[in-house]
Amino acid sequence: MGVSGLLWAVRVLVLLQSVTGILGWGKEGHYATCKIAEGYLTAEALAAVKELLPESAEGDLANVCSWPDEIRFHYHWSSALHYVDTPDFRCNYEYCRDCHDSSRRKDRCVSGAIYNYTSQLSSVYQNSISESNYNLTEALLFLSHFIGDVHQPLHVGFLGDLGGNTIQVRWYRRKSNLHHVWDNMIIESALKTFYSSDLATMIRAIQNNITENWSNQQPLWEHCANNHTVCPNLYASESISLACKFAYKNAVPGSTLEDDSLSFSAAHCGKETSPGGHSVSCHSQPHFRFSHENCSSMMIKR
Repeated sequence: MGVSGLLWAVRVLVLLQSVTGILGWGKEGHYATCKIAEGYLTAEALAAVKELLPESAEGDLANVCSWPDEIRFHYHWSSALHYVDTPDFRCNYEYCRDCHDSSRRKDRCVSGAIYNYTSQLSSVYQNSISESNYNLTEALLFLSHFIGDVHQPLHVGFLGDLGGNTIQVRWYRRKSNLHHVWDNMIIESALKTFYSSDLATMIRAIQNNITENWSNQQPLWEHCANNHTVCPNLYASESISLACKFAYKNAVPGSTLEDDSLSFSAAHCGKETSPGGHSVSCHSQPHFRFSHENCSSMMIKR
């Protein structure tokens, strides 16, 4: 596998951060984000990705983009990597304050995971693929998935309600919790209402928007401060801002959510998904490496 091809794939996966938004939500969203990402890969990068894919993927990254959700109860250590909790009603995010798990172990959050798995995939600069100390297949699948998660507003939510999980609401007539509404039910309704329940149609619509309507914004999607390969802190900050502005708005226990949230979905479901799609282009504890934030703990050992 060409090192340059793999690194280009990492770059595309990261670029698709800006495109994910609503499509990073739920199984359909993760599938769509990775499907869009594959369309931006060079032939060499696509070959590098396919070499890392498990057999179950059948040569398609999108088929395994939800794998981290499927194994999170077997890989117990990975559960905290799907989200980051912030102080209630602050409506802001700070890596050093917020990126830790329930045991206060630093760097255990979705932003830290994106840094970590990008670092693992980028390690092929120093070592050949065969000499890598990391499971690069899992690194690819985790990175692809977490790029979607960091864009879901309630994966960056309030600690007090566990990202909306403890707020019981109705989505139209169906009982659920606020987190599940934003994770799954909004995109399901958007697919049915605007795309006749055809995910392929929605993906094509977003791809057309990327090339025809949003092409002038692509340089903004590609930019990270200080020339970092990834900038999940920026997207986590945007997500908590969106959570406060839209997801938590009027979401009191027992309330019914419908048209306002679906209208938000229709307006953002391509544009927010585009940067994410444009950025995604053993059960032992992993060895985490970080070098992007000046916090006291930048490495977590096994």
